Amino acid sequence: MAKYTFIDDINKLLSDDKWLILQDRYDKKLNQRYETNFTLANGYMGVRGSFEEGADDECPGNFIAGIFDKSEAQVRELVNLQNWVGIKIYINGKNLNLDKCEILDFIRILDMKHGILFRGITIKDDSGMITRIEGYRFLSKHNVHRAAIKLFITPVNYSGTIAVESIIDGSVLNSKENPAHKTKHLRVVENTDFVNGGCYLETATRDDDARIGTGFYVKIYRSDDGDNIVKHKRFAPLGEICSEYYEFEAIEKKTVEVDKFVSTYTSRDISKEKIKSEVEKDVYNFASEGIDKELLKHIEIYEKLWKVADIKIDGDDEADKALRFNVFHLMSSVSESDSRVSIAAKALHGEGYKGHVFWDTEIFMLPFFIYVYPNAAKTLLMYRYNLLDAARQNAIRNGYKGAQYPWESADTGNEETPKWGVDYKGNPVRIWTGDIEYHITADIAFAVFEYYRATDDIDFMLKCGIEMILETARFWASRCEYNDSLDRYEINDVIGPDEFHEHVNNNSYTNFLARWNIQKAIEFIEILKKDYPSTYEVLSSKICLTEDELKSWKNIITKIYIPFDKERKILEQFEGYFKRKDYVIDKFDENNMPLWPDGVDVTKLNDTQLVKQADVVMLMLLLGEEFDDETKKINYEYYQKRTMHKSSLGPSMYSIMGLKVGDYKNAYYSFLRSANVDLVDNQGNTKEGLHAASAGGTWQVAVFGFGGLYIDKEGVLNINPWLPEKWQKLSYQIYWKGNLLQINIAKDSVDVKILEGNGRKIKVKIRGKDVEVN
Repeated sequence: MAKYTFIDDINKLLSDDKWLILQDRYDKKLNQRYETNFTLANGYMGVRGSFEEGADDECPGNFIAGIFDKSEAQVRELVNLQNWVGIKIYINGKNLNLDKCEILDFIRILDMKHGILFRGITIKDDSGMITRIEGYRFLSKHNVHRAAIKLFITPVNYSGTIAVESIIDGSVLNSKENPAHKTKHLRVVENTDFVNGGCYLETATRDDDARIGTGFYVKIYRSDDGDNIVKHKRFAPLGEICSEYYEFEAIEKKTVEVDKFVSTYTSRDISKEKIKSEVEKDVYNFASEGIDKELLKHIEIYEKLWKVADIKIDGDDEADKALRFNVFHLMSSVSESDSRVSIAAKALHGEGYKGHVFWDTEIFMLPFFIYVYPNAAKTLLMYRYNLLDAARQNAIRNGYKGAQYPWESADTGNEETPKWGVDYKGNPVRIWTGDIEYHITADIAFAVFEYYRATDDIDFMLKCGIEMILETARFWASRCEYNDSLDRYEINDVIGPDEFHEHVNNNSYTNFLARWNIQKAIEFIEILKKDYPSTYEVLSSKICLTEDELKSWKNIITKIYIPFDKERKILEQFEGYFKRKDYVIDKFDENNMPLWPDGVDVTKLNDTQLVKQADVVMLMLLLGEEFDDETKKINYEYYQKRTMHKSSLGPSMYSIMGLKVGDYKNAYYSFLRSANVDLVDNQGNTKEGLHAASAGGTWQVAVFGFGGLYIDKEGVLNINPWLPEKWQKLSYQIYWKGNLLQINIAKDSVDVKILEGNGRKIKVKIRGKDVEVN
């Protein structure tokens, strides 16, 4: 497995190599990248993979879904909460510091099968004393308020006094490395010890007084007998830092175990008055039960999740493990039980994009949940429904009707996009996406329909989904502008998915999705009138929908302008795009990422045809039935040569479209580019958090691309796969209308069977042929 061998207690927990992501050397320059990649999350909380003892160039992070604050920041942001990971080790009074001692061997391992982060290090201090530190930590998926760290400390060549200091650090900041933006969101409410040992630190956000209480209890004992060996203990409330210090006598080559039991509750969970008592009770119960019991329950949940989520690629170990890495972080980031939160663009893995929710969730991540964890998918959509009133208010503020969803969303549903940022040369630049990148409103409606199409969850649609589609359609109808001289409706002054181009008119993606949104609303109204008249009566009364308004919608969709070059069969990305200065990409870096063409001024990208990410190509994937194969191929080839992939969202979409138009070689490379975005840091910003949309897009390439899964106009599930040369087999599971299907693909065969279902046969098409599946 690696040059480092763990003790038996750890070896017996480790999964097979295909489940393991390794770091086999220490390099402080890579600390923040590995902090992201080694983040553990359970949907409720996410903790970055920083070292217990601390190290140079770290940026620790502890995030709880739904805890936002503004303070001096530009907008509300996900708060970096008190860091409970800290465990410092002192040998004869000297702190063991990774950056000041000699590291004799080193390894860290993320076990994706069970959601455990393992570590092992042998370290030599300036006195020549060698200490081995091994251990693991996890955030429980069984009880999401619990987390634990277990360390094994072995004095290799000495006996003497070892001290351990367990810490909760409340002095944390957001944007600590950016002096222009660093912010203190927390104030300490209480820093105290528990009656029977252990510590408690409670903080509050400055704006809303949201409370976060964290407590721990520590056990220290020898591995051979389990008896307590602490001879001195001291609690110290050090301002914003809560510390408990322990001393014990160490014997050469005798291993000592340190167990840290952690519990966290917030005022989102229970009343403020009960937080401390609940944390104290949970910490003591946890310590009484022991780490092993909670760990087993945690492992059981991951085993159950992987039975559906795992995708197996035979013949390509790199792709197999990289895909599994993306799936692991996706499924670790969702809270199936809390519809007040969604998955941020950086998940719970970092401060990037301030913990905000974008279209990334609905368009890139949600398909994974729709087909693998449909209950979680519904929860994510309920987040949007719960903020529908806020979207209505957002539309009113901007002078429109219906519901306009914010480009960046936090906990309130208000627009949270910062007004200012920096360009590629570090110059201050106005951020317009929160003002005019409207397409997210149609993206959310599209996601609602995709969920319904795969699940047949009519109850959700009647209670929530149709209302969202109607109110978003109403927004588009009010946003369209009628051009009397040309007898058409236009949507002007927008930003499409390609954010290099601002203040453009009639972006094809935006206009097409707006038309689709209104059309889908009209279709659902007809369904309601025919099959659920009482529901239609109640809903139309609730949102004041009249027949005159419906007539205007029908008129609008016949006249929404889509710029299209009929001779070349190229959908113009926006009106006037073809008049911009044209550059073709012909140079790539070592990660196969495009390099700027010669002569490009990166501060004036709006004047070029260069594209940040998939825009027209994205449209042709979402609404594939609207375009013939020739049109898809022509547009793919045109825009591929002009797309810089300055967003991680692009490669996966180009990979899927490449497979549909026969560009198999580039499709495979684009898949690897997407799958490895964080593992090799090919965007250069993994330290800011997970590229969660790319993780979702990577899954889509595997299933919708190579796996060939799609739904045709008649709503029939189709499987039309293509496997790369190295791949011998591809296997995946999906839920389809309440049935769990297993799909096994080889070079010359496709096998589909029902693992769970209602006893009825279902019809699918395999390479165009109708098949009944048992």
